[in-house]
Amino acid sequence: MKYYIIAGEASGDLHGSGLIRGLRNADPSAEIRCWGGDLMQAEGATLVKHYRELAFMGFAEVILNVRTIFRNIAFCKKDIAAFKPDAIIFIDYPGFNMRIAKWARQNGYATHYYISPQIWAWKENRIKDIRRDVDHMYVILPFELDYYRDKHNYKVDFVGHPLIDAINRRQTPDIESFRKTHGLDQRPIIALLPGSRKQEISKMLREMLAVMPRFRGYQFVIAGAPGQDAAFYTPFLSDSGARLIHNQTYDLLSVAQAALVTSGTATLETALFKVPQVVLYKGSWASYQIAKRIISLKYISLVNLIMDKPVVTELIQGDCQPDKIASELSKLFDPAFREPMMREYALLQTKLGGAGAGQKTADLIYNRTVKKASL
Repeated sequence: MKYYIIAGEASGDLHGSGLIRGLRNADPSAEIRCWGGDLMQAEGATLVKHYRELAFMGFAEVILNVRTIFRNIAFCKKDIAAFKPDAIIFIDYPGFNMRIAKWARQNGYATHYYISPQIWAWKENRIKDIRRDVDHMYVILPFELDYYRDKHNYKVDFVGHPLIDAINRRQTPDIESFRKTHGLDQRPIIALLPGSRKQEISKMLREMLAVMPRFRGYQFVIAGAPGQDAAFYTPFLSDSGARLIHNQTYDLLSVAQAALVTSGTATLETALFKVPQVVLYKGSWASYQIAKRIISLKYISLVNLIMDKPVVTELIQGDCQPDKIASELSKLFDPAFREPMMREYALLQTKLGGAGAGQKTADLIYNRTVKKASL
């Protein structure tokens, strides 16, 4: 069978690589073309476009690159038509993927969506397009199953979260070797995960690093984002004395004692590494006011959303300031506060459905593709 997979971000490349492994297990003769990155290519897929060419974030950047975006959409359609896949698989990245899904459905291709657009958070009207253009949706968060079924009467498959597989596949570094390699001393490590976009990183790192003088007995280490050059972090390092470890977030989390984390998938990754955390978010006044009006969620962290209760502290906007951050960070070293969080983390992993998300999804896609071909 022939599969065409579209992922437009680093996380999609990671989860797409697991899906490709699963497809090759289910269908050893599979032919796979993809938009993604090095990890998907390493699994044997033919890489058409790297996600680094697609990373336009924010309204202004999208407007400035609108011609490139539309050229990419046109090229993608042409490449799919030339390849003639038996199935097209979309991985998150909804702004691009939903446009291709509409065209694909109109042209008779089977459409599979792995990792749902977060319509439960915003742009809920996308459900109309999903109903029309997506044959099968594979969701990775347990509450998404109920959300689609109960609110929209739309059948989806819950396959578990692929982060569990990504974490299980990695080798845990020896902590002393890790310290030596990165020039760290023997003080406990507080990991800083400030996000992935420059504006976000700059804003959040200022708040995170402001608490350093109150924690002289600890060393602060910044997790450098894969999409950013190490030079971008230089001003923060020289001003604060924090250290940078670039593109090794999982290794850093495996040796950290606590973490300050910008809201997003990183909150879930931190929980799966059993690292106590405080979740932070701060945007411009205008952006926050807009977000409050279009996003109606009880929590901003995936940990709390999945558990449907405040497992980790969230400091949002006005609360995201040094005094409150320092106070909440101090609590993470108190066993009376830390140990209940660890018990909730264990329950969280169980709720996520266990290992094998990529293989489960691949098996479903392969079996449905074979069934369709036999009709």
